[in-house]
Amino acid sequence: MNQSSQKRILVDEIFGPTLQGEGPMVGMPVVFVRTGGCDYRCSWCDTLHAVLPRNRKEWRAMTASNILDEVKQLSNDPLWVVVSGGNPALQPLEELLRSGQQQGYRFALETQGSIVPDWFGQIDHLTLSPKPPSAGMETDWSALKKAVEIAKTGCAHLKVPVLNQADLSFVADLRKRHPELPLTLQPVNAGAQSGALQDDDNALHEKLMEQMRWLHEQVVARHWYDVRVLPQLHVMIWGTGRGV
Repeated sequence: MNQSSQKRILVDEIFGPTLQGEGPMVGMPVVFVRTGGCDYRCSWCDTLHAVLPRNRKEWRAMTASNILDEVKQLSNDPLWVVVSGGNPALQPLEELLRSGQQQGYRFALETQGSIVPDWFGQIDHLTLSPKPPSAGMETDWSALKKAVEIAKTGCAHLKVPVLNQADLSFVADLRKRHPELPLTLQPVNAGAQSGALQDDDNALHEKLMEQMRWLHEQVVARHWYDVRVLPQLHVMIWGTGRGV
């Protein structure tokens, strides 16, 4: 396809190879393509640079070919490409997925499942992260169900950040609605709620570990033995900010 005829994708940043920091692929070497724009405004969002319209001037409108060229410059050999955001479901990613897969790349995508384009069926690994009450957003259960139905067999996973007991009740409901899907829980990055913690690595790490210990205890008490509990590995290693 001619570049001039390709649809434009809003991109906040492209970086890597780095380690996938959260969810079921945690620890795997990947390149990140973080898109710009989101239909949610979560109270504890830690990537507002990819969410808020005021940052739009920093985003690039790129073709699929542009993006793949940058990915190739970062990685000598094809590897997993994680498409995140913001909400990447807002972007026209069909050509990026098709072209990249033809060249040996595999694509993992992370989204809350609020918007469900048909190209979800092209994703090699789809992480659906519906947001619990502490985020201050409403989950569209019908949209989430549609996303699960469109996804390739066996490639959809659930991931939920958890802050409090209300969030755990949300998780219990989610488990009943989608018992067929693997589920990962992670403690909410409390540093996203406190600017002071963002600049203090020791305080941020301790708060994350405090939340991690609490979440582990809650999961065991409920006998949720099929659930993974994982921290945000990238935050523990590099802290918060771009390019991690």
